[in-house]
Amino acid sequence: MAEHKHGEMDITVQEKTFNGFIRMVSRTAIVIVVALILLSLING
Repeated sequence: MAEHKHGEMDITVQEKTFNGFIRMVSRTAIVIVVALILLSLING
């Protein structure tokens, strides 16, 4: 088995995936909050 050396692995794909996931979750949360505000304003 090869020796593990900390910090050698290329993680650019994982970083892009994580950033995309965080962006999607943030946008979804904003859309939900806006939808709830609109519903509360419409229903009075």
